[in-house]
Formats: sequence, structure tokens, C-alpha cells
Amino acid sequence: MSERVAVVVGGASGIGAACAQALRDEGATVVVADVAEGADVACDVTSEEAVSALFDGLVATHGRVDVVVNSAGTSTLAAVIDHDLAEWRRVVDVCLTGAFLVIKHAGRALGEGGSITSLTSLNARQPGGGLAAYCSAKAGLAMLTQVAALELAPRGIRVNAVSPGLVVTPLTAPALDIPGIGDDYTENTPLGRAGTPQEVAEAVVFCSRAAWLTGEVIDLNGGAHLMRYPDLLGHVGRAFG
Repeated sequence: MSERVAVVVGGASGIGAACAQALRDEGATVVVADVAEGADVACDVTSEEAVSALFDGLVATHGRVDVVVNSAGTSTLAAVIDHDLAEWRRVVDVCLTGAFLVIKHAGRALGEGGSITSLTSLNARQPGGGLAAYCSAKAGLAMLTQVAALELAPRGIRVNAVSPGLVVTPLTAPALDIPGIGDDYTENTPLGRAGTPQEVAEAVVFCSRAAWLTGEVIDLNGGAHLMRYPDLLGHVGRAFG
């Protein structure tokens, strides 16, 4: 991947940061875009103006974009009948609409041989109580990945996604602080442990260089999709009453 230009959207921490480092290790020039500190470029994925400016700036500065990693995400926990509409919109705006905007403008900027890899989730296929907004957004992103792959294939642009199970990151850490949740996850993961950001990054790098791979949503969860999802609402209820 020498001399390739890559952008990791949502790359300031967690899985995104691991993806950025893995791409650097492959020899790419990597730009990190995020709303958080530590980013090379500030970018709010819910703003089309910001996403468009990101890709315009990459092309103006580097002459091209070759690899796009779409990893911005957020979540919330609420039963459907109690779900605040503003929280629903916040999660869907970042996880689905924001991902759409990245794919839209990446698809305009990339040339033949370019790739887009999004981070979906085990929750794209496995429902979790209390995660209605997150599950819906990630399932939508999995289908968006396939539609974009169809549409961009004639231009030689590949679009794939990696769907991690439990990975300890700043996004998942608050839930794992609740007694019982971590054990419930690992007990329902055949390989018996959480994944690491670096393991997810390896899969993302593979997608970025696998020249005959497109429209794929790769499960990377230690086999957790073969079992049941943890009872998050039950654990929260027992912990907080």
C-alpha cells in the first residue's frame, strides 16, 4: 500500500485509531478526521458541508484519495417504548446518515482501485434489547454498503464493511462497567473473549487491499453471531433498580 492516501473518519480513538495505525504500518499516508482531539482534520459526519470539505481538502492537498475507512459511531441505551426521539436521531445521524455522507463524497473522490470500508457491528444482524437506534442504524449501514458496492463497481471502487462483536473501546467501556455485562458477552462468544481494536484493523486493512472483494459485510466477533446477545436491559435494571 506504499504511497497510497488513506482517510480514517472517526479515527481519533478506539477501532478507528487502530485502523489509522495499521494503514500507516502498511506504508500509507493517513489522515485522521474526527470531532475529537487528536484528529488531523476536524469533521462532523452529520454535516454534509464538513464531509464534502474533507474530501475536497484531501484531493487538493494530496492529489487523490485511495482508501477510506468509515468508523465514526455512537450509541445509547433505551427501551423502544421509552426511547427519546432526540437520542434516536443522534445515533442514527452519526451511525447511518453520517456513514452515508462519507460514502457519498468518498465515492465522488475515489478513482479506480479505491476502497471504502465501513465499521458496522454484530448488531447489524443480532438484535440487542435497549439498542434499537444502534441496531437499526448498523443494519442500515450493512445494506447501504451493498448498494454502494453495486453502484460504484463500474468505476472500479470497492465497498465493504467489517462487523465487530465486543471490542473494548471508549464507546463500549461504560456498558462494560455495569456488573454482569462483560461476562454475558464472553459467555455468548464461542472463542470466549472480546476482540481487540488491532484485530479489527487487520480485517479493515485486508478489505482495503483485497482487489476482488466488494459488497461484503464480514462478521468478526469470535462466533458471537452463533449465540444470543447479552441481556443489556436486564443487567442495567439489576444494577440500578
